[in-house]
Amino acid sequence: MQPRVAILKTGSTYPAIRKQYGDFEDWFIHGLSPGLDISVFNTQAGELPADPADWEGVVVTGSPAMVSDREPWSENAAQWLAKAVALDIPVLGVCYGHQLLAHALGGEAGYHPEGRETGTRRIELLSDAKNDPLFEHLPESFNAQLTHKQSVLRLPPDAVLLARNEFEPHQAFRIGKCAWGVQFHPEFSDDIMRAYLQVQAPDLDQEGLDSHALIHSVSDAPEAAGLLQRFSALVKAHQAG
Repeated sequence: MQPRVAILKTGSTYPAIRKQYGDFEDWFIHGLSPGLDISVFNTQAGELPADPADWEGVVVTGSPAMVSDREPWSENAAQWLAKAVALDIPVLGVCYGHQLLAHALGGEAGYHPEGRETGTRRIELLSDAKNDPLFEHLPESFNAQLTHKQSVLRLPPDAVLLARNEFEPHQAFRIGKCAWGVQFHPEFSDDIMRAYLQVQAPDLDQEGLDSHALIHSVSDAPEAAGLLQRFSALVKAHQAG
């Protein structure tokens, strides 16, 4: 029996990007192992799996919504995630999902004091990543695709910080045995990252960023993308006991 993985879809991408590349859940399904039985729940519309114990893994997508708005659907998802973590079910929260996971377990999410981070950036692993099941095979620094205005401002109690960069001190963390949050987007291809920057270009330029330079500097991020296969392997190992 294939391990069951729930994708909590917390929003949708820009319409122009969705038309060309599909939506968040499509990118995760493409990046995760084909040996998983994946179900998608439109969490922003109020859908959640009934019992976290029914699942061998959980992925929480990004979203244009903001965790600090504490919308009812988001708060319900946070409570559900806290239960999943307490049951030691493997969880991967990405961008909004990263922030929601932190919020669910006693951390704080909100607007980054320096504004937006977007484009291909370098991520630096910290010492605790060397013994982390998800990150231990990654190099000490690697490329990742990013686009966010909010961040984890304060980690949950007992969270283990795994990665940072010059802009964002909380790029990745682990809480409990097997729940991870990553601010960057392992599901983004370089083409999707460029498409984001093209849509965002007027706002980026207005904010004092150089959209042309950001688009030109997009590059592959294979190590970050590989986290989805690594998470898939951990889900399978969890099912096997």
